[in-house]
Amino acid sequence: MPGAAEPSLDDFVARIHRLIEQYTATHSAERSHVEVELADGERLTLLSLSAEPGFGFVTLAIEREQVIVPVGSIRRITLGPADEDRQPGFALPAHNT
Repeated sequence: MPGAAEPSLDDFVARIHRLIEQYTATHSAERSHVEVELADGERLTLLSLSAEPGFGFVTLAIEREQVIVPVGSIRRITLGPADEDRQPGFALPAHNT
């Protein structure tokens, strides 16, 4: 829309965090398992999500590393109950608890 503000990655990530928090609150698990599917079909189990570094990129924290990807490469985000032995839980930022 002409004159509309550019979408904010901070707002996008905050909205994803709110959805994860809502999902967790309405299901029987203490934490949620979050999986992201990228455009190339790769699926990543997220431990956390950050709007940094910005400029169209987000940081996905996975098992022992962080992956910086263009937000447009995210095709799907799946939420489910966490099982720490098989499906690790997502860590929401402290201010969203």
